[in-house]
Amino acid sequence: MTVTDDTVSITRPQIGPRQLFIDGQWRESGSGTRTDIVDPSTGQVVTSVAEATEEDLDAAVQAARAAFDDGRWSALSGRERARILNRVAELVRERADEIIAVESVNVGKPVSLCRPVDVLTTAEQYEYCAALAQTAGGSNRETPLNAHAYTRREPLGVVGAITPFNFPLILSSSKIAPALAAGNSVVHKPAEDTPLSALLMAEILTEAGVPAGVVNVVTGKGSTVGEALLQHQGVDKIAFTGSTAIGRHAASVAGQNLKPVTMELGGNAAHIVFADADVEKAIGAIIKGFVFNTGQFCMGGPRLLVERPLYETVLTILGDAVPGVPVGDPFDPSTVVGPMAADKHVRKVEEYVQIAREENARIIAGGERLDLSGGFYYKPTVIADLTNSSRVVQEEIFGPVLTVQPFDTEDEAIALANGTEYGLAAGLQTGNVARAHRVAAKLQAGIVWVNDWAMLDPAVPFGGVKNSGFGREYGPEALESYTKVKSVVISLE
Repeated sequence: MTVTDDTVSITRPQIGPRQLFIDGQWRESGSGTRTDIVDPSTGQVVTSVAEATEEDLDAAVQAARAAFDDGRWSALSGRERARILNRVAELVRERADEIIAVESVNVGKPVSLCRPVDVLTTAEQYEYCAALAQTAGGSNRETPLNAHAYTRREPLGVVGAITPFNFPLILSSSKIAPALAAGNSVVHKPAEDTPLSALLMAEILTEAGVPAGVVNVVTGKGSTVGEALLQHQGVDKIAFTGSTAIGRHAASVAGQNLKPVTMELGGNAAHIVFADADVEKAIGAIIKGFVFNTGQFCMGGPRLLVERPLYETVLTILGDAVPGVPVGDPFDPSTVVGPMAADKHVRKVEEYVQIAREENARIIAGGERLDLSGGFYYKPTVIADLTNSSRVVQEEIFGPVLTVQPFDTEDEAIALANGTEYGLAAGLQTGNVARAHRVAAKLQAGIVWVNDWAMLDPAVPFGGVKNSGFGREYGPEALESYTKVKSVVISLE
């Protein structure tokens, strides 16, 4: 199927076998083993990628170390690095159609959303980090010493970036762009099932002028390649996005080796609707919050808390509206919700919905697979009347499922919202400005949205608290986490 986006036609791409990208060169893995990549909208294999060995990973780290130590990138001025990063952004925009096609066939993202979300966000990340590269630095410090004291912000060295399957393009760039802006070298290990846009970005970074060895991409299994990256003594920092369980292990390994880490982990955000909210506006934000990216969004809003006077009204509206959300082929321009990234993710959603049925919950909408072209589709699902202790409420489902619970008071809403192990995002709908500030201050989350959902920008940091991790991506805070501070004190005597 062909999609017309303005004047541009986007078709499913033909993608040849892909290799590892190490020291500026494409190469096969040492074992010759390959992994099939599946189009989630059809269940069919579209290509294969090289499966790296520990020796391949070591070669990538050695290349990154050499590139850092000889200064081919780290010794450039911030302005020189910024020029190249801005060129990366330009190329992302110029090659947008190619990127969209690759990301859509690999992850199942609707092409109608991939351009304004994934591609535009990636370009803006590189542009924002290019600006930061030119302004980041140390500062003079006033002291009673008879000395001139100042600080320097210096790159850490080799960054190991490990990224998940759900937003391959955006979450890779959210690590690589600030790492490069600060002057580091990078070894990137993308998710095993969705590596195609990471490999395409390696081409774009090289075309933009990033020197050989500065960015390396090794594809393969987390249990071998990811583990080797975590354990490698030549890596100076780990930047990880993924599940809380794997994040705990990654942080533990990094701690044993005394490496700094940033961890953006699981989420299970609450979306609170107070009785004074604009209901029509709130419904749009609610639906966006749980169906965006087919619910495979760690900052999604899968837990809806509704003040009791609105509870049944909101359920009725959702029951009417959610079945009408267009689900289907990501290359169809009318599609809003595409397939899930793999069949195993659909099976996980099915298990949680079955638990809800066994607990006598009300299925307001959805609750079943959608049989379409052999792909991995699940209907957007709304579930009501679960207890707060239910696993369906407490655990991260990571699919297009919304649970709805009533509350009676503001304090109860806050307690319910904060009543899970996660703390990545949260949101509320209210017409009361004082309440908005008051509740936002009490929600245990790294980012809080008011009267909308998923308002993200490279200037605004996000990250987790509690079991959702630590450290921040986006904003100048991200660049700080890719640098170390050195103090210099010069005697004036």
